[in-house]
Amino acid sequence: MAYQFKIFIYSICLIVCSESLLAQKVNLLSSGTKSSLRGLSVVNDRIIWVSGSNGMIGKSIDSGKTFIWQVVKGYEKTEFRDIEAFNDSTALIMGIASPAYILRTTDGGVNWKKVYENNNPGMFLDAMEFLDSQNGIVIGDPLEGRIFIAKTFDGGSTWKDIPLQNNPIADSGEAFFASSGTNIRKFNQQEAVFVSGGLSSHLFIKGKKIPLPIIQGKQSTGANSIAVKNNKMLIVVGGDFNTKDSNINNCFITKNAGKDWYAPEIPLHGYRSCVEWLNKNNWISCGLNGVDFSKDDGNTWNWISKESYHVCRKSKNGKSVFFAGNGGRIGKLIDF
Repeated sequence: MAYQFKIFIYSICLIVCSESLLAQKVNLLSSGTKSSLRGLSVVNDRIIWVSGSNGMIGKSIDSGKTFIWQVVKGYEKTEFRDIEAFNDSTALIMGIASPAYILRTTDGGVNWKKVYENNNPGMFLDAMEFLDSQNGIVIGDPLEGRIFIAKTFDGGSTWKDIPLQNNPIADSGEAFFASSGTNIRKFNQQEAVFVSGGLSSHLFIKGKKIPLPIIQGKQSTGANSIAVKNNKMLIVVGGDFNTKDSNINNCFITKNAGKDWYAPEIPLHGYRSCVEWLNKNNWISCGLNGVDFSKDDGNTWNWISKESYHVCRKSKNGKSVFFAGNGGRIGKLIDF
């Protein structure tokens, strides 16, 4: 009986040790660049583009081992909060305000062409998303009480503002966070979904404006990011960026496209600016106080890193997952 008990304990130890050896972690690849990186586009397991403050753009073609950095000439003070890359040559970067810009390169970042400019008072772009290689959308904070939307139908070469009267009405004090470029996501081949924050917070989906149960009521609260698994399941994250360690009402899950919401049993461990569906039941989320990983469709979250990151993205055509944050910090998910 004693021998069987020892075998049982030994087996349990092997399982625990095996799980700990395979536990997810984030390896720091690069840091020290004087830029807060919030734009991240992972084309495949080799090609990664990042964008950030002070006009900074970075590109790697060797899986993040090395990065080529540049400050876009003439845009040295611009905050490029989002980036969309299609390969190692073609990419778009979004400058948020004063004025708002979208620039495009077709030669790997050697030259950038201004393809959009908006000088309207109060103009502030928040995030950009593409449904395919040709059709893209950018959203901005409300103007005249309506959410700002512009679209492209030619891969970002030209953009057209959608008339404000055709756009969703925003509540007083409702806006968007340009925290990770992920508060708008592809929902299907024809449309995107997006989430708002501030004094009120909503999911905008299929022409509907659905209230979110996430924390709201202050300019620093609300939804920061949304990720889509399928046409039913979505996860929204956020919180209050002024209380980075608070996990109160910072994550909600829907499995019926926003009709019903429920909170995780084990929540995210603080404010989170980005969430990403990886595969199967696996999700990743990051924020000012670290990174959380879920293996059960967001029901429980494990705090795998206390390193600060603004954005996390999975490769569009691969398996790799990368992170970007303050101080030029770039990380990679290991053992996933």
